[in-house]
Amino acid sequence: MMRLLLPTMFERSRGKSDPLSLALVLCTVVPILGKGHTVGDSSGWAIGMDYSTWTSGKTFSVGDSLVFNYAGGHTVDEVSASDYSTCTTGNAITSDSSGATTVALKTAGTHYFICGVPGHCGGGMKLAVTVAAAGSSTTPSSSETPSSGGTTTSPASGTTTTSPAGGTTTVYNPSSNSTPDSFSRINISLFVAIAGACVALSVMVFT
Repeated sequence: MMRLLLPTMFERSRGKSDPLSLALVLCTVVPILGKGHTVGDSSGWAIGMDYSTWTSGKTFSVGDSLVFNYAGGHTVDEVSASDYSTCTTGNAITSDSSGATTVALKTAGTHYFICGVPGHCGGGMKLAVTVAAAGSSTTPSSSETPSSGGTTTSPASGTTTTSPAGGTTTVYNPSSNSTPDSFSRINISLFVAIAGACVALSVMVFT
């Protein structure tokens, strides 16, 4: 149907401006934009950071990406939950040491990352993010649930409990009072604007 419709639209728009024809092509696809999260913000991926604090209050959705910026001598390893909790290296699902690593969040669920250099994970270079399915519009609250020991943080109550063993896991629970973040609102506005433009252009072509 699309193959038949597009030629007809172009034939009927001959003699009209080229921008109109281009706009008609662009209207056949409405982009779904993902959000890029720079891990650690300006501090980047480094020893001594508290990435559970960095993730607190942030929303991660399928289609978003994590951007790791770091100096030489570090890696970004995606690992299993057990290897994350124990800072076990050598079993990475994926690994990169380029200094600028972008990880696309393609599936919902919790994703775990550590630095594969011995001692660096224990020094704070570990990150766990829970990714919501695409279309989620709530901003989750953050709580950490270590597999064994570690630090448990409940942002809602502002309390922190620490036990001797290391290892933290960030888990997100939706908040009933949450609202869409500004990026989601921009996406919705962009979608509405493109849809309106497509309707207007269709009227121009077929009248």
